[in-house]
Amino acid sequence: MKIYFAPMEGLTDSIYRRTHHRFFPGVDAYYMPFFSPTVHRSLTAREARELPLADTEAFTAVPQIMTKNAEDFLWAAQQCLDRGYREVNLNLGCPSGTVFSKGKGSGMLRDPGQLERFLDEVFAHAPLPISLKTRLGVEDPQEFIRLLDIYNRYPVKLLIVHPRVRKDFYDGPLQTELFHYALDHSKNPLCFNGNLTSRDQLDTFSKTFPGVPAVMVGRGLIGNPALLYAQNAAPDTLERFCDELLAQYIEAFGGSRNAMFRLKENWRYLLCLFRDTDKLGKQLRKTTDIAQYRAITHEIFRTCTMKPELTPDW
Repeated sequence: MKIYFAPMEGLTDSIYRRTHHRFFPGVDAYYMPFFSPTVHRSLTAREARELPLADTEAFTAVPQIMTKNAEDFLWAAQQCLDRGYREVNLNLGCPSGTVFSKGKGSGMLRDPGQLERFLDEVFAHAPLPISLKTRLGVEDPQEFIRLLDIYNRYPVKLLIVHPRVRKDFYDGPLQTELFHYALDHSKNPLCFNGNLTSRDQLDTFSKTFPGVPAVMVGRGLIGNPALLYAQNAAPDTLERFCDELLAQYIEAFGGSRNAMFRLKENWRYLLCLFRDTDKLGKQLRKTTDIAQYRAITHEIFRTCTMKPELTPDW
């Protein structure tokens, strides 16, 4: 079973992907956080930085595009091809209110007819294979039956299913019975995405769904970057990984303050690896001083014992 790293805005950028791969190789592909093309037909400086030439990376990465306009998608897909990528992913799952209100991401699932016209256009003219990341629908999980019928009409390279509807965001139970339905009725290869945060859960999933070729993991790998190898990362390796990330972000951002705030989001997940972090975690959230940030994170590694298994509280 292949493991794909989920795209997480503000977390799995190019620096994180390169550093994670260097310290914890084994992810079969990193799906990039989305970029949204516009009618201006140009990449911003940040988008260009986050879309490096594919042959400069030592691992497989897949760009993700989020748009409701077929022409914009096709332009962006050509940019990805020109940079050496072999697949592009269409985001049909983002539940953000701003994204949804613009009819992008999961907002495209509101109108299956319009979605079908969009897919007709992009699959007819796309310069490289397309994978889809989707939810079950907007309000009712049963919407997925019609959506899957639409997806079956196209040569989707990989259908990545997050078995929740948009209104659930990332909370509530997963509708696994509809993933079973997809297994029985999808004409395209499937990937499961949702709430896989430990080795035990990955092992249980592979036994429950032996025919599923791939899973996508996001928060589980952010919280435990060594998830593919062990219940928890070795503390010294994890500490070196975090220090290297900080150094890379300081260099990229031209200063320590933004780098520190960038990594605080990672620590929201990493703290779940350790016991007795209430006091230090509170100090970490409040600090605005890089020296204090370094001292707190190093104290966590020195004084807080690691749990035998990741226990998410996000």
